[in-house]
Amino acid sequence: MDLSTRYLGLNLRNPLVASASPLSKTVDGVRRLADAGVGAVVLYSLFEEQVRREARQNARLAEAGTDSFAESLSYFPEGTGVDHGPRRYLSLLERAAEAVAIPVIGSINASTPGSWAGYARSIQDCGAAAVELNVYLLPGDAHLSGRDVEQRHLDILARVKDAVTIPVAVKLSPYFSATADMARRLDLAGADGLVLFNRFLQPDIDTETLAVAPGILLSRAAEVRLPLTWITLLHGRIGASLAATTGVEGPVELIKYLLGGADVVMTASALLRHGPDYAAVLLDGLRHWMSRKGYAAINDFRGLLAVPIGTDEAAHERVNYVSALRQANSGDYGPW
Repeated sequence: MDLSTRYLGLNLRNPLVASASPLSKTVDGVRRLADAGVGAVVLYSLFEEQVRREARQNARLAEAGTDSFAESLSYFPEGTGVDHGPRRYLSLLERAAEAVAIPVIGSINASTPGSWAGYARSIQDCGAAAVELNVYLLPGDAHLSGRDVEQRHLDILARVKDAVTIPVAVKLSPYFSATADMARRLDLAGADGLVLFNRFLQPDIDTETLAVAPGILLSRAAEVRLPLTWITLLHGRIGASLAATTGVEGPVELIKYLLGGADVVMTASALLRHGPDYAAVLLDGLRHWMSRKGYAAINDFRGLLAVPIGTDEAAHERVNYVSALRQANSGDYGPW
């Protein structure tokens, strides 16, 4: 049985990808994920805030050294308080890429164009097979227009694409006024892949302490529907690879995404909830289903339930919407 697939122009042994999470913060963690069978690993993210902090600290040290020996400007001694987060990240990436035979993808979590070119190039030089741009931007500024938000994504992509030769994927939020158009524009701008979707981590309110309570909730299977909607609509309509993420709890969600047209399916929540070895359970479930259905390879059924090319997409979704309401009005609310 052939589970192989292509993502970002890379040949993967199967379509299950471990997305960025604490599981990939160590070389041992990356190795455990690879041993469990995943097709690729996205390293935990290097955050824009870390890069900014290091740049500020380096600038202060350089300024402080202007009255010292010239040689002191070429290095930063240990114990000076410099944030070595980005350097640790690059070291981990280099060691992880050497430790496993599957692709290791570097991840940058950004909200502004910034000075990403140098870091993206360093990620490439350390052995990353690709770069994932995790654009996490909640546009709470009432003066920031939708077009400005879209342009910021394109600007971040342009900075990184100019700096590297390895593939670049963009991880998007689902909350664009015209998601398909944004996908098309990123595709035309050179994105090698789109990851659908990022999850905004909405805060809660603690009514006893009267405080905002930020926290992370692992995704559940019901959340598969939003990314699945757009995967089925974009399959075959853009050249960029499509990675589905969010809501993968078991083999069923993995299979649904592939039927919708995803090139790969990413998960963090299922692996965090059940452990890295759960990857084998997901892949075994996929193999068993393929055997029952008579499919010998992923390409035999990928995109089977995508929206057909030539369909009026808006009319198609409207029909689904009306059908769902009629079903609900008849008292059939589906499984609880």
